Amino acid sequence: MSDTKHGEIDGELAMTCSQPLADAFKELEKWKKLVEAAETAKSTLLLDKLDTEETKKKAQQETTEIMSTEEQLTKSFNKKGKIIEEEIGDLDKVIQDLMKKLQQYKEQLKVKKAERDSLQQRFKIKAQIPEKRMKFTHVEKEARDETEDSVQNTKAVFTITQRPSLLLKGGQALITFEEEKVAEQILRLAKCTVSCDKDKVDVKPYAITLDPSVKFEVHVSMSKKSIEFSNAPPHISEERMRDRLELSFSKPSCGGGEVETLHYDPETGKGRVTFLNSGVAENLALKETFCADIGNGMEINVGPVYEYQLKKFQTFSGVPKRSLLLGGIQDVTDDEELQDHLEIHFQKPSNYGGEVEAIKYISTRKKLKVFFSEDSNDVAAQ
Repeated sequence: MSDTKHGEIDGELAMTCSQPLADAFKELEKWKKLVEAAETAKSTLLLDKLDTEETKKKAQQETTEIMSTEEQLTKSFNKKGKIIEEEIGDLDKVIQDLMKKLQQYKEQLKVKKAERDSLQQRFKIKAQIPEKRMKFTHVEKEARDETEDSVQNTKAVFTITQRPSLLLKGGQALITFEEEKVAEQILRLAKCTVSCDKDKVDVKPYAITLDPSVKFEVHVSMSKKSIEFSNAPPHISEERMRDRLELSFSKPSCGGGEVETLHYDPETGKGRVTFLNSGVAENLALKETFCADIGNGMEINVGPVYEYQLKKFQTFSGVPKRSLLLGGIQDVTDDEELQDHLEIHFQKPSNYGGEVEAIKYISTRKKLKVFFSEDSNDVAAQ
């Protein structure tokens, strides 16, 4: 009886304790899972930490490399900056030197221009070539074959010679001796005392320096087939004007002939006509005017076509060796008598003189231009 009751009590006790234990086990399982989850989270965090540290190390390394690169670039930039500054300084010096040289060259150019202007004035030749009547006599055949240019053109050659000159002023005389040594002897004297009847005149000898002179040839060529025309205003269109001009110059009744080419400038009213045959241009050029068949007729100016060439340009300069200038002469008597006294004085060997070839004296308040010839030492006055 007692045993049976004891068993029942244990069974009830077991049933009574099994519920909390089951709950405890459930709670335990729950915490186990939580712990596992926490461990997993911890492991994940550790791994993330490791990754973060690795990334941090890489970032620090990259930052260090960037800073190092930046430092190198800064050094390189500063170095290049200094080099550029030095180069700029050098360039500034070069520019300053070039500016100085440019200024020097400008000054030299200014001097050269002044010299050029002076030479242009000295060598400027302005002369009216006189008209000369020419008569055709015969044709000279040259050994070489005639070129097309020589057949189509009439040529002429003019030799222009500028004779050296000297302006003889009042109270001066120009004297030329037959021998050079006589002029040299007189030039060594400080002064010469010339007796003129009761008076005496002190004369001072000077060497003569002539301005440069020139000699050149002007080759003139006149076309036998072409003429120039002018004064053809554009009353009509350019093309029609050209046609009317060509038609007019083609008419033999007007003195024309077959036209090879015609050039016309409507802006200037000028042009050039080239005929197929020679002779037409020469005849028209002699008329100087031509009546063109334009409207009621229009008179235009016609003339020959000239071409000019300057050849064999030569300059000459020097000092006359047998001539000298006598200055400081007082008008103690009339011109001719004083000139005779001067000639007699300088002819005497006792006065270091010699045979006088020519002498010219100009009295006070007068002047005379004296020319020296190239092929001889004769003196011509004008």
